[in-house]
Amino acid sequence: MTFDLVLKGGEIVFPGDGVRKGSIGIRNGRIRAILDAGEQAQGRRVIDCGNRWILPGVIDPHTHIGFGDKENDWASESLTAALGGVTGLLSFWRHDDLGSSTGPWRAAAEARSAIDFGLHFGVTSRRHVAELPALAKRFGVTSFKVYLMYKGANGAAKGFTEVDDALLYAALQAGARIKGGVVGVHCENTEVIPLFREPLKAAGRDDLAAWDEQSPGFLEAENVFRVAFFGEKAGCPVNIVHMSSAESLEIVRRLRRPGRPPIHVETCIHYLLLTRDSPLGLIGKVNPPLRPQADVDGLWEGVRTGEIATIGSDHVPRKRATKGPDIWSASAGFPGLAQILPVLIEEGHHKRGIAIERLAAAVSRNVATLYSLPRKGMIAPGYDADFAIVDPDAAVTVRAADYPSHSDYSPYEGMRFRGRVTHTIRRGDLLVEDGVLAGAQGAAGRYLHREP
Repeated sequence: MTFDLVLKGGEIVFPGDGVRKGSIGIRNGRIRAILDAGEQAQGRRVIDCGNRWILPGVIDPHTHIGFGDKENDWASESLTAALGGVTGLLSFWRHDDLGSSTGPWRAAAEARSAIDFGLHFGVTSRRHVAELPALAKRFGVTSFKVYLMYKGANGAAKGFTEVDDALLYAALQAGARIKGGVVGVHCENTEVIPLFREPLKAAGRDDLAAWDEQSPGFLEAENVFRVAFFGEKAGCPVNIVHMSSAESLEIVRRLRRPGRPPIHVETCIHYLLLTRDSPLGLIGKVNPPLRPQADVDGLWEGVRTGEIATIGSDHVPRKRATKGPDIWSASAGFPGLAQILPVLIEEGHHKRGIAIERLAAAVSRNVATLYSLPRKGMIAPGYDADFAIVDPDAAVTVRAADYPSHSDYSPYEGMRFRGRVTHTIRRGDLLVEDGVLAGAQGAAGRYLHREP
């Protein structure tokens, strides 16, 4: 058989299962053969992958597309993602009327995205809860998010007046009735935060550490306990998104047991690298906050053991101008789509000795499994030919100007990471070649419809 594309002689990383040298044959956008090191294959095009890893393409489970330039984000951010070996992403979609708004938003993405994509629905009202089963079936969305940080006055300031524990529990009940349903929750206790925030503001604090002090890690951990407890009673799997606190992970350890609905844990790359003491100033503001180094180390242990199953970027493509004038009014969140693999390879593999197949699973197979993504996240015959080819020892220095993102800054600016993405392949099409954007770009991303 002659293949459309052959990835020749690389170290194939099978997520969660090991690494072995070989080649991969691709035809019609799918993996058709996995060949041992000595086997030969004919291809219309052959990429020599010697001394490089062949990884499954990254699926970022946590992005906020449309928070920068709503008209153009799908194009700019998907190309930025491709430069980092990301071939798929899931983005949060929030709207008062999910039924009427989701179709146009999906169409905009299909017209502009260079990579495959899916959606999570943001649940902020009783109306959303009542509509979830029908919305899940109509749009193929089986994952939902409740924002506990938008309770009370904090939510009202943003137009959310129905976010409370009753909404959380109702969403969990609805999620339990949807096949493959999982409810993600942003865990922070906003009712206690003002007790810490107001004295800090009164003292004139305007530093990054103050953002952590106004919402300390135990306020996340307390919410994690409540969410997991409610999930058990409602019979619904829960996903603790962007976990930032080692204490939160300890709560999950205590609550997990056979026979109860799963408690999934996601963290993000910034919680595995950056701290409240990083010299970032206002651009380091994010929710939940950056924590002390002890939390970074504790989360890495969760990645090592597999207790943290998925890792994302929490990418928010706003401009630097939104990060001010002080820590209290600066926008929260920052870009990071293209840095997932470099951070994980440098900090996780090179510095901490975590097996690359474990790290690969956290950004491919585990994401696809949790969110029921068809033919994604694995290197096996029949799966989509999505790959990131990486030189594990070549270094890349982050410069925001090197990416087409709407964002004009990066919290990783000037940092050097080993783990250079040389090629990105989406369903057999070459998006990145030798580290630069290649010919097959533009409107070729597909919507990832999940069957509830």
